[in-house]
Amino acid sequence: MDYVAPRWLPGGQLQTIWPAVAARRVFGAPPPYRRERWTAPDGDFIDVDFLDDGVAAEVPRPLLVLFHGLEGSSRSHYAEAFADMARERGWACALPHFRGCSGEVNLAPRAYHSGDHAEVAWILQRLRAAHRGPLLAVGISLGGNVLLRWAGEAGACARVGADAVVAVCSPLDLAAAGRAMGRGFNRQVYTRMFLRTMVPKALQKWAQHPGLFDRRALLAAQDLYAFDNVFTAPLHGFRNTDDYWRRASAKPFLRGICIPALAINALNDPFVPAASLPGPADVSPCVRLWQPREGGHVGFAQGRLPGHVRALPDVVGCWLAALLTVAAAPSGAESGHG
Repeated sequence: MDYVAPRWLPGGQLQTIWPAVAARRVFGAPPPYRRERWTAPDGDFIDVDFLDDGVAAEVPRPLLVLFHGLEGSSRSHYAEAFADMARERGWACALPHFRGCSGEVNLAPRAYHSGDHAEVAWILQRLRAAHRGPLLAVGISLGGNVLLRWAGEAGACARVGADAVVAVCSPLDLAAAGRAMGRGFNRQVYTRMFLRTMVPKALQKWAQHPGLFDRRALLAAQDLYAFDNVFTAPLHGFRNTDDYWRRASAKPFLRGICIPALAINALNDPFVPAASLPGPADVSPCVRLWQPREGGHVGFAQGRLPGHVRALPDVVGCWLAALLTVAAAPSGAESGHG
């Protein structure tokens, strides 16, 4: 695996922003989706978008499950690019939305968070039960941290939910990423961008459940640390932001992963400090680390201006397809006895 950014797109900030706002996402028409609403175990709901490619549900084939990032959805640039890749390969594709991210506020006095591994476990188990064929799970940014947090927590039992997992540009050390997001350009641009949608959603939640949190403190929040301290942490069983970031981070759980896993992080990702990334000693033998010099945060644009964002989905698709090929090979084929 290798990645070199186009000459016209230098630096981690541009490699993050341009792909999200201007690069091509797909090589044809945007992927068509079919939406299902599921009732969660607590009576709330989530919405799951399925790639609607006309293939009957009972046909056995790989299923790609994509968990989006912070404030993302099935229409995020990376989501459409991964769905396009799945469509080309003839794979089924499911894109679950974390609570409140599908365009409609959820019902329960909670939202979603970076360590919600129980929610991921339920989603994967339900998809596994309904699908004939391998299940391959990919998480983007926050979604990747949750996915690896689940895989590490589940250990050998993760095979019940997925055959392989991939985390793309994920903040596996949430405290390090949180500090980076609270400084300089990141604070002025990305943090403000996230808060522009997160705060109104939180206020909708307060309107549903008056007194759920300190509304005045929420309105005063100027960074993710303050937002998580008043909203995310207390609503999801954490003492405060520090407790949330520590307990929800996937990095301490990477040694427990027992299914094939790939963790992709560009070294110039403005959201994720390179010094915080895991090394070989931090992961189990099942985990492969790919840490290219360039790519930004979920960027990895390629081609002539304006470029496209299919490079990363294609790399992930090739890695997953190779695993499927090995799994399908006759016993002993690798040693020459098949």
